[in-house]
Amino acid sequence: MMRFVYWLLALPIGVVSVALAVANRKPVTLALDPFRPDSPAYAVTAPMFVVLFAAVVVGVLLGGAAVWLAQGRHRRAARVGRREAERLSVETSRLSAQVAEKETALAALALPAPGRRAA
Repeated sequence: MMRFVYWLLALPIGVVSVALAVANRKPVTLALDPFRPDSPAYAVTAPMFVVLFAAVVVGVLLGGAAVWLAQGRHRRAARVGRREAERLSVETSRLSAQVAEKETALAALALPAPGRRAA
């Protein structure tokens, strides 16, 4: 089922990407110097589709980094909760063992049942 959903989403995206690349093959100059637009200190000449795809990739990476940073407190809370659960599990095991020991010791000291005489 997941493979079908993958292809259902990937196929249209691939077709649109190829169509975009074919339609935008002419080179453009991307100037990265806002103070001298006529003779920039750094400029890149590439096909338009490369510039568009690079912008999408940069946007996805920046968005992923922003989400990862924003969810840091949730990951930290999960780590603390996991450690607390492990500590409580160990403590529960230790206390269960102590209760079992005391029950065994009390059973050894138990009095005979009422109505029976000790021999």
